[in-house]
Amino acid sequence: MVNPRKTHHRILLTGAAGGLGTALRSRLLANCEVLRLSDKMGLGEAQAGEETAQADLADAAAVDAAVAGCDAIVHLGGISVEAPFEAILQANILGVYHLYESARRHGVKRVVFASSNHVTGFYKQSETITADHPARPDSYYGVSKAFGEDFSRFYFDRYGIETACVRIGSSFPEPKDRRMLATWLSFDDLHRLISACLSTPVLGHSIVFGMSDNAVTWWDNSRAKHIGYVPQDSSDVFHDAVFARTSTPDLNDPAAIYQGGGFVKADPVKKA
Repeated sequence: MVNPRKTHHRILLTGAAGGLGTALRSRLLANCEVLRLSDKMGLGEAQAGEETAQADLADAAAVDAAVAGCDAIVHLGGISVEAPFEAILQANILGVYHLYESARRHGVKRVVFASSNHVTGFYKQSETITADHPARPDSYYGVSKAFGEDFSRFYFDRYGIETACVRIGSSFPEPKDRRMLATWLSFDDLHRLISACLSTPVLGHSIVFGMSDNAVTWWDNSRAKHIGYVPQDSSDVFHDAVFARTSTPDLNDPAAIYQGGGFVKADPVKKA
């Protein structure tokens, strides 16, 4: 069980209609008095303790209205898969600018930014990396998340907005394949991680790998000890079932060589 503290009065959750947003919608109510939900898609009726603010991240005025009155932001919004650059540009790059500019204007001082393991997707699965390793994005999507990490660092250095860039691995009810045995992040551990980012006394600008307590991992999270995240779940309990239903990977396949998996094979130029 996750037992967070109500650290903020009003938290904005962007991307609230997406998969992770839906999983966090009920969980984040424990972190605040009011949870404001934002997405460009329909959010349904607000429940007790909720507010809704429909907004496209490319619309500066709509984003500004969603941010107004909030004292923390959990930013899950944007495109979460590979896509043409024009779409990535609007949602993931221009959208980040709109969000941080609104945070600056309204005095929001803490953001949890959903980054991605695809920022470092071109490192090999035989390597273990830390947050200090240079970015090696595997896609337009990964590039946009690397931009978000750099942009949030600039807004911390310039304006003092603290940000945790959470490089989410694979957050699903359970691992779908062998790669996810290394990258899996349970929904409850995702909430534990976000809660830690919201409650730690000094966040600064931090890069954190979003993973559960998996025996196999490519990421060293030791630089994030100051956040106080302690995962409670593990992909290990799914190991035998995953191996039983999946075939042995071809070790010459780039998806089995690089940490980004299938993203390293989805050439966005050829796709376009």
